[in-house]
Amino acid sequence: MAETATFGAGCFWGVEHEFSKVKGVLSTEVGFMGGDAENPSYQLVCTNTTGHAEVVHVKYDPKKVPYEKLLEVFWRVHDPTQLNRQGPDVGTQYRSVIFYYNEEQKKKAEKSLKEEQKKHSKKIATAIVEAEEFYRAEEYHQKYYEKKGCIENLFK
Repeated sequence: MAETATFGAGCFWGVEHEFSKVKGVLSTEVGFMGGDAENPSYQLVCTNTTGHAEVVHVKYDPKKVPYEKLLEVFWRVHDPTQLNRQGPDVGTQYRSVIFYYNEEQKKKAEKSLKEEQKKHSKKIATAIVEAEEFYRAEEYHQKYYEKKGCIENLFK
């Protein structure tokens, strides 16, 4: 039975691309979570007034890929010590956040954060928050790198 995981790690285009390559990931969608507006558009989220984060919504087969592996990908694809930004992208929509769907995910996320903190001299800014409603982004954002082409191994 498929399970769901949702991560915010900066601009969702590259993050989705990386998660989509993981064996055991059944599907990925990009969108928004963690804000106040219903059915926000990309333009509205970019005003930095909705409170939403850009996220990747991952459906996965836990028999083929454990949640811990998804957490490894999450930590690898961004700098979790940056607060409300990733590289040149600045705003709360680019924050580092793990949205959990149950207590097991929450515990695993908290454990992984403690382990990841040991690798950084700066404090990790990643929030671990209970999942809220996921709002799918406009179609042109879905599988953006596959549509537009990208540099392989973008995050290595």
